[in-house]
Amino acid sequence: MQYSLGIDAGGTFTDGVIIRDSDGVILDATKVLTTYPDPIGGIKKVIDSLNPDYVRDVKLVSVSTTLSTNTILEDTGFPVGVILVGDYVIPAEGFPAKYYVRLSGGHTSNGEEAAPLDEEGVKLFALDVKDQVAAFSVSSFFSNRNSEHELRVKHIIRELTGLPVVCGHELSQEVGAYDRAITAYLNAQLLPITHKFIQSIMQDIKSRGIDANLLMLKCDGSVVGMEEALERPIESIFSGPAASLVGAAFLTKYDTCVMVDVGGTSTDVALIRNGVPELSDQGAVVGGWKTMVKAIRMETSATGGDSHVWVQEQKFFIGPRRVIPLCRAAVEYTGFLERIKECKSPSRKLLCENVQPTKFFVRTGATSLELTRTEEEIYDVIQGMPLSYVDIFQRLKKQPSVRALDSLIQKRLVQSIGFTPTDALHVLGDFRQWETEASVIGAERLAKQLRISKEEVCSMVKQKVARNMASDLVSYLVEGIPGSVVDRMLSGENFTRFKVETPVVLLGGPVVAYKEEMEKLIDASIVVPEHANVGNAVGSLVGKGIKRVEILIKRDFAPITGENITDEELKTVKEVIRYFVFSPGNRSVFPQYMDAYEFARETGKELIMDYMRAAGYSKDEVEIEVTKKDLMIREGEEPVESKVIVVGIGTSKLVVEKDVIPDYMHKKAISSRSAENSYSGK
Repeated sequence: MQYSLGIDAGGTFTDGVIIRDSDGVILDATKVLTTYPDPIGGIKKVIDSLNPDYVRDVKLVSVSTTLSTNTILEDTGFPVGVILVGDYVIPAEGFPAKYYVRLSGGHTSNGEEAAPLDEEGVKLFALDVKDQVAAFSVSSFFSNRNSEHELRVKHIIRELTGLPVVCGHELSQEVGAYDRAITAYLNAQLLPITHKFIQSIMQDIKSRGIDANLLMLKCDGSVVGMEEALERPIESIFSGPAASLVGAAFLTKYDTCVMVDVGGTSTDVALIRNGVPELSDQGAVVGGWKTMVKAIRMETSATGGDSHVWVQEQKFFIGPRRVIPLCRAAVEYTGFLERIKECKSPSRKLLCENVQPTKFFVRTGATSLELTRTEEEIYDVIQGMPLSYVDIFQRLKKQPSVRALDSLIQKRLVQSIGFTPTDALHVLGDFRQWETEASVIGAERLAKQLRISKEEVCSMVKQKVARNMASDLVSYLVEGIPGSVVDRMLSGENFTRFKVETPVVLLGGPVVAYKEEMEKLIDASIVVPEHANVGNAVGSLVGKGIKRVEILIKRDFAPITGENITDEELKTVKEVIRYFVFSPGNRSVFPQYMDAYEFARETGKELIMDYMRAAGYSKDEVEIEVTKKDLMIREGEEPVESKVIVVGIGTSKLVVEKDVIPDYMHKKAISSRSAENSYSGK
């Protein structure tokens, strides 16, 4: 008998499931706390907690993670040196990287050199910042049409520094140099974290004697081999929500449903139609930055079970930062409950996100990076027991710098503890897993600041989380609807409610606590399936192998030369038609359109199969479909541009048993055609 192991490393919990390959039945499941800042400890605990009789016969291990997403959302990625080649215009708010330079170079839309590359500038910048960064990224104008300058920059930097370099053309073939630069920067920022994460998993699996194929779920709901995952960690952003979406469909047996997943850091909404995740027409947006990564279309907000609840000027806020809940910290740190009871509250005038009567700080155990003197002073006093802002004040004998404290958090050297929605549920009795007394003390302290009761504080937090879930759902299903209209509809003051025709599946730990509140806000069939708390881990296993390659064919007119035309033709023809084929990392030129199309089609198929083999699929297990979108000027003429779209779909690794379906799952879901990505000739 063979089994598959699914693992999801989330911001708060790491989940694991064992599924029998022959019928898709879930045989074992477990949930442990994610270890921070290195999640491999939690993954090891998950595998240790599962039935060893199943584990030893595992032949497939698939992983999904919110590691990349949370790193970007929390702005805790590694520093990157960014090189922008070409005539870039930086927006008024600036480029997100601290270290970047603009240099001459780049190409035209036909892939011809627009200006020589400033190689000396590349060398000076690389040598200047190499000791301050963990990686480099480079994005050149029209590198999707000619990658020569990006590859030259990569070679120079690798020779001078030995650090990893990410090129924009390696991640996207779409037009848009600035967005491609953002994508490359974010990918480089994640490289050190992802390499450590994936390599640790591979080492642990190997040390257990497990001979299994390792896959990672991508943000479009498909799976990829670990080698490619190592090179493109940016494609794992939203892999957690993608896993939840695929898992929601698997657990409920719905072909079409909308999922609301409440995690530790965020709430995510996504839709699956006829068994295929709905993809965004645009690149994934994360942390406010638009990328060129194809991902599931998703509505997400920085509100989760572990979001920090804090007060300022008699108002309360939730998020965006994630903290350890007070109730959990009281179990993890001996003596912390007494510390909460005894610690003094800071002055109301000082209150901000990092200065709270319920917030504490503790070392993570991560290796110390280069610190400023102010950061080092604070870091030195945070030892052993978690400390409050007032505790740090008393030990330093001066007021700590809030900016330096925040920097230590961003560098993953210090982790925060605070009041969260999970604490609110403990106080209300909706969820009991850790030390409720710690949550009660926290609620009382916040209530004192807001001048209301602790029960009112917790009810307000619970209602705000449920309202956020409903708001995200409405905004997702009706794109472009103003927030003010959503708020009015959810208020119920106008004797109307938003009706959702497709089933709504809730996933997450204590998500059942929000079901009743959600039903008050929207008219929908809301389902919390069995194993809802490990839906991500289930989804990491049942994702399909899907790969999409787009290759552009562009018609152009070349000036006449003796090399491209005969003497006879020279008498009547002023210019020669040629066809450029722009495939990932390559530019080819053909005299005939059909030759260009044939080359594009076969190149796409080869790229698909290379990808699929890396993901563990054989040729017989992959179906490839080729479609073409043409931009025409006159009917009957050959296209000015063609986009050749090659899609490969691997057969499922699991046989899903559909004979036994719970009663609540018999309701018919809405059927709708799969959304198609629009094509612009720009």
